Parts: sequence; structure tokens; C-alpha cells
Amino acid sequence: MNHDRDARETRAGLYYSHPACLEHDPRVHSPGHPDTPERLVTLERVLAERDWLGWERRSAPAIEEHLLELAHTHAHVAGIRDLCEAGGGAIDADTFVGEPSYLAALHAAGGACEMTRALCAGEADVGFCGVRPSGHHAESDAAMGFCLFNNVAVAAAFAIAELGRRRVLVLDWDVHHGNGTAQIFRRRSDVLFASIHQTRLYPGTGPLEDSGEGEGEGYTLNLPVPPGSGEALWVSLLERVVLSAASDFKPDLILVSAGFDAHEADPLAECDLKTSSFAVMAALVRDFARAAGAPLGVVLEGGYNRRVLAECVCETLPALLGEGIPARVGQAPGDGTEQITDRALAHLGRYWPL
Repeated sequence: MNHDRDARETRAGLYYSHPACLEHDPRVHSPGHPDTPERLVTLERVLAERDWLGWERRSAPAIEEHLLELAHTHAHVAGIRDLCEAGGGAIDADTFVGEPSYLAALHAAGGACEMTRALCAGEADVGFCGVRPSGHHAESDAAMGFCLFNNVAVAAAFAIAELGRRRVLVLDWDVHHGNGTAQIFRRRSDVLFASIHQTRLYPGTGPLEDSGEGEGEGYTLNLPVPPGSGEALWVSLLERVVLSAASDFKPDLILVSAGFDAHEADPLAECDLKTSSFAVMAALVRDFARAAGAPLGVVLEGGYNRRVLAECVCETLPALLGEGIPARVGQAPGDGTEQITDRALAHLGRYWPL
């Protein structure tokens, strides 16, 4: 019996959160806004009822402002701070802040960075950040789509600049394209960014043909799927495209922008993933991370049905630790999975041996 492997598979994951993340409430300026503190309240109540699924809870510290500039301009950071200090307001038609929002955003980005530091220091193999506001729409110089600072992008840049990591895989399985992360890294070859997202949905970016530019050409994998897409297609793209390219990329850190809004019951999108689908994807990424010897950090993004979000996270966390092999939903005849995957393979095969 391999006792080292057994010990690794039962090692606790690290769960990061902070009460400040509950103080950010866009409804102060936009009644009816879907990004509510109750998303996290419900999630953490359910986790507490289940004894946090054996995960070790840690506080998400506030990030030092200068570290935000690893992914954002100084002017952007100062602009968000100044707007919040002035009482907040609208940034765009979807994005609103109040006075507490800046501190919440510091703790969200700080949690992602502290999780990454702990993982790179060998304190755990897997981490999860239950933080908000989300981050993946935030570009280097712009907040948008409910996002102020790009938590995952800051953490990836921090790992490379401060923690000695050479290559980071960032996987975005939120139903909306991770335009901010793509923009921040589109000219870099030390970050492989992959986004599976629904077409004809906010923010309207992320076509297959956009593969980055300059030194970063080929290091952006945009994988749009049509409305109604289910587990078979998402898993096919993850296995045959993302993880296949990542095998050649050889990351020494893996970060996931984990939105749960591709679920069939989410009110803001039209995909058809089941609760168990996220556990399937988590298990695939977990197995890849173990084979690569790379730590795996997951950061919460979207998911706007509070009950479903809690259920999805409660299935995802055990899968990240290797507890059970989730059953897969089979491909239905004529569902388009093969054609869409083959098109992605044909385009991205010019950059990677897929």
C-alpha cells in the first residue's frame, strides 16, 4: 500500500473567506441586483451544517494595494478606492459599489493570493476561496460585470512574480466569458488561459478564433458553447482541449475561476449543467493537477441561484479532495458535442498537439 498517496488523498483542503465580503451589496444602488451577500450566507450556512466537509477554514486577508498592480493599473485601483470612499455608485449598468465594497474587494483578491501562497508553500494541495465580489470580468483598467479586481488574475500574477512559479494554468468554467482574465494575460506565454462559456451572453467576447496575440498567441483557449449545452460538451472540451493543451504546457500551478451559473437552474444563463457536473469537472482537474504535481486553487465567481450554488459547491469540494468518482452524464446522439469539440481541436491544434 502506498501510504504517502493515501495521506495526500485525505489531506484537508483550505477554505478562505472573510466577513467583509458580505458587506459588498450592489442593491444599495440597484435594488433587485442578483449579486447579493446571501449567496455567500447560504453557502456557508450549508457548509457549516456539514462541518465544512472537513476543510480547514482560514481568514482571507486584505491584499496590499501594490500587489493589485500586478494585474491592474494604478489608476484603476485608485479609481475604485476613491469611488467607494465617496459613498459608491454605478460603474456601469451592471456594476455598483458602496462604501464597504473596496474593503470587500481587497479581501477577495487577498484571499486568492493567500490561498495561492499557502498552496505554493506546500500547506495543502487544494484550496477554495468563498469570496466576493467576483473578479473574472475585471480588466487591467476597468471594472465591469459585477467585478472590481480580477482575483484569479492577481493571484496568478502574484504566483509568478513573488512565489517562483513559472507557468500557471487558469481555467474559467463560469458560464460567462472571463474577458478580464483573457485581456490581462493575452500577450503572455507564462499563463495558459482557458474559458468555456456560453455564446450570445454577457459580455459577448471570447470567440474561438481569439487565441491571444504576440508572445501570448495560442495561450488563450476560448471555447464558446451554444445555449442549452450540457455536461457532455463541457466535459469533452475540458478533457480533449483544455487538459490536452495543459499537458504540453506543463503548469506548476492551476487556478480555477469557478462560476456555477452554467447550472440548468441559474437565472442568468441558458446552459444545462447538473449539480454533479461541477464535481465531474473538478475531479478531472484534480486528477490532472495530481499527475502534474501542481497545487490547485479554486476561486468563486458567479452562481445566482443561492440554493443551487450551495449544492454545487458542496459536491465540488469533496471532488477536489478525491472523495469519490462522480458519475458522468452520457452524450446524447446528435447533441453537437463532437462537431463543436472537433472545431475547437482543428483551430487550437495549430498551437498545441491536441
